[in-house]
Amino acid sequence: MATRKYYLNGRFIGDGSLAVIAGPCSLESPELGLRIAKYMKRLCDERGLLYIFKASFDKANRTSVHAWRGPGLEKGLEQLAEIRSMVGVPVLTDIHESYQAEPAGEIVDIIQIPAFLCRQTDLLVAAAKPGKIIN
Repeated sequence: MATRKYYLNGRFIGDGSLAVIAGPCSLESPELGLRIAKYMKRLCDERGLLYIFKASFDKANRTSVHAWRGPGLEKGLEQLAEIRSMVGVPVLTDIHESYQAEPAGEIVDIIQIPAFLCRQTDLLVAAAKPGKIIN
């Protein structure tokens, strides 16, 4: 089976080259997200690596119902769009519900499906509709 390659920020991903996907588990504040993205981009640029910023707008898989989940879909996607624009890096976020695929696909470069949801057919079909890379 042939390896699929995707062109992302002027570089191919999926051709065996290394890309770094990193960021905070969930978005906490716009300032922190920007600070992390700028720092990681600098580190990756110095090493010739593609950097992809990853953070969740909603971490639905918490051990406590009282734990911080993130800013939510609308505010979270706004933060991801700002990071993408200001830092010039591709962004990745995970989705948990089918209705999140379309708005996320308008903003992010890669949609991630959490491992505990990877067998949810409706979610996978919805995630594919925006035509983005799926992790």
